[in-house]
Amino acid sequence: MSLSIVVMFVGGLVALVLGAGWLVRGAAKLALSFGISPLVVGLTVVAFGTSAPELAVSAGAVLDGKVDIAIGNVVGSNILNVLFILGASALIAPLVVHLQLIRQEVPIMIAATVALLLMMLDGVLATWEAAVLLGAMVIYTVFLVWQSRRQGASADTEFEDEVDLSSTWDRHWAVQVGLIVAGLAALVGGSHFLVEAAVTTAKQLGVSDVVIALTIVALGTSLPEVATSITAALKGQRDMAVGNVVGSNTFNILGCLGVSGILSSSGLAVAESVIHFDAWVMLAVALACLPIFITGREIARWEGVVFLLYYAAYTAYLILASQAHDVLPQFSAVMLYFVVPLTVITMAVSLFQHRRAGRAS
Repeated sequence: MSLSIVVMFVGGLVALVLGAGWLVRGAAKLALSFGISPLVVGLTVVAFGTSAPELAVSAGAVLDGKVDIAIGNVVGSNILNVLFILGASALIAPLVVHLQLIRQEVPIMIAATVALLLMMLDGVLATWEAAVLLGAMVIYTVFLVWQSRRQGASADTEFEDEVDLSSTWDRHWAVQVGLIVAGLAALVGGSHFLVEAAVTTAKQLGVSDVVIALTIVALGTSLPEVATSITAALKGQRDMAVGNVVGSNTFNILGCLGVSGILSSSGLAVAESVIHFDAWVMLAVALACLPIFITGREIARWEGVVFLLYYAAYTAYLILASQAHDVLPQFSAVMLYFVVPLTVITMAVSLFQHRRAGRAS
């Protein structure tokens, strides 16, 4: 890999992260200046901001004709968000899971994942299907705002901290508009450099664009989620770490692929490997959240370790498969017939013990 490609890749990542931060800050402060409540700003601008890199990269990839990166970026980011980010955050401190996440947000994330999988089974995410996803995103956002408004002033207070009203240097509307423009420019430029670097790297390594998108690009565009969740865990805001990941996964499917699919007049072609493997891993990861969240309403450290090990195994599988390595069949057999059943049994026992403890109390 040449130095110019490394510079392009790192520069693209830095531009994406900075651009997302500038866009969120400028848009949030500008909205507050117009009298929009911190609650609405937190549920829209701030929530969507952490997924801005995924949106920029996926949309930019479609416009550049690199559809595999658009799909792979979202699928890979959703897998990484749960297995890597929640796993790493849980190692710092066991993560508390809000009851609303269990009853509402996780089922919505699972429903969005199932809907996407069904849409992709025919090998293409049609333009009208992308429009349905984007429409669902709008409805979901409106519902969240309506629901949170019923909570009253406490919700506004919660989001005041998230929006950060204490700073004074960006109070003028001209500065806020400047931040928005600079953020958008950085996102567009960063996504272009990242996509170009990823495609060039894939060709040099002899692997497909999909594999690069599922791993390196997914990790790069998920950096805001990584930073937000781990910082929240370090600060003791353990419920925020979980909520950030669940919300980001839902937006990635409904928002990122919704916008990207609409930008393509012929829809988004889905790679066979994604249809037959990666999309199902994404679904399995989403489904695994529910029983793990229910057991004690927290993600324990040992569960975080399991998440991280599964992400390492998934990445190893992608690398072995891309190289058609001789050890791939044995690796797959161990995962399928030993590791996965053992994990399912462990989760089932944990869930049973939790229910029995609940009945005893």
